[in-house]
Amino acid sequence: MSSSDRQLKKHLKAEAVKQDAFAALRIRDYRLFIIGRVLLFTGFQIRNIAVGWELYDRTGSAMVLGGVGLVQVLPIFALTLIAGHVADKCDRKRIMMITVLLSCLSSLGLAVASYTQAPIYLVYACLLLTGAARAFNKPASDSLLWQLIPNSLFTNAATWNSSSFQLASVMGPAIGGYAIASLGSATGVYIIAAFITFLSFVSVTLIKKPKTILSKEPLSIKALSAGAKFVWQNQLILAAITLDLFAVLFGGATALLPIFAKDILRVGPIELGYLQAAPSIGALIMALILVHSPPLRKAGKALLLSVIGFGVVTIIFGLSRWFWLSLLMLALSGAFDNISVVIRQTLVQIRTPDYLRGRVAAINGVFISASNELGGFESGLAAALFGPVVAVVGGGIGTILVVIAVASIWSGIGKLGALHEYE
Repeated sequence: MSSSDRQLKKHLKAEAVKQDAFAALRIRDYRLFIIGRVLLFTGFQIRNIAVGWELYDRTGSAMVLGGVGLVQVLPIFALTLIAGHVADKCDRKRIMMITVLLSCLSSLGLAVASYTQAPIYLVYACLLLTGAARAFNKPASDSLLWQLIPNSLFTNAATWNSSSFQLASVMGPAIGGYAIASLGSATGVYIIAAFITFLSFVSVTLIKKPKTILSKEPLSIKALSAGAKFVWQNQLILAAITLDLFAVLFGGATALLPIFAKDILRVGPIELGYLQAAPSIGALIMALILVHSPPLRKAGKALLLSVIGFGVVTIIFGLSRWFWLSLLMLALSGAFDNISVVIRQTLVQIRTPDYLRGRVAAINGVFISASNELGGFESGLAAALFGPVVAVVGGGIGTILVVIAVASIWSGIGKLGALHEYE
């Protein structure tokens, strides 16, 4: 066989892999990882909807709801550099197992706090433990994930990785909403969340330990900051995660859904579960479209337009007084968000060397957590000061302005082409 024939065969094989929607899922350890991830995030979502409903029912305070996000994001900020360094030096699978068990214990603690009607600060203490566990779990799990698959499957895996979170975000709120309505309190819901989280631990233990190149750098300021330095020097990565940070920070409405459900749309806990699940349903539909479509050839433009779309539907949601319109806008927000998530995850992974994956994942995790949990605090604060409608509509407008600013500062992001060409 000639050299040109071999190259053609290799090219056709690569193209076939790219068109195989289930290529990454055909790998055993990756399937176990995704199953564990779905279970872990389902437990998180069940617990979160119970926390939101219970605290707002007990206090009627938007600030207390905002505090739920704040106490979970503070440990991530405080521990990020250390967690990334640990993920690059230690057994990533073992780190995952320990942090999943801590999350399980946190849910059990919330069950006790709910049953005894403990002070709010004890609820926050349990959530603080969850935040600490997530600070170490994120870089370890992200680093382990990309060791389980070949580089040619990064885009496919990024789509399924995002889909696993969205699937959990559909099942979790639905289970949580029905459980609250059926049980009449949040206590049993927390126990359900703890059990599902333990099943995640079982799934992770079945993953074979992969070969990896661990960092040998001793603990130092230089080693801790290596991930941040790498992100800063790679302007496209910095632009992508900055866009995600500020867009979701300003445009996220999910932290205020208990208020919209109870006071504006005037619906109960089951409908709240639907609202919580709607963004993930939209994201799942978009994921199915992405895995069955050719790779994006203009990823940069797709990224910018998807975030603009996210801002627009957020504004419409904030103005809506009709439950079904609100549900549709939340679903569209998830669809637009999933496009940006897949592009960002793929871009980060194809440009990061293995020995730095933990530290870069930790930095990326800060941006994600800041946009989600800190965004929840920002939404709660804005709602307390200006009302929930103004907070959400203003956030949507802010999201669109962020896109304009990022496109102006990092003009190269709009010119980003097909990501699979980097693989």
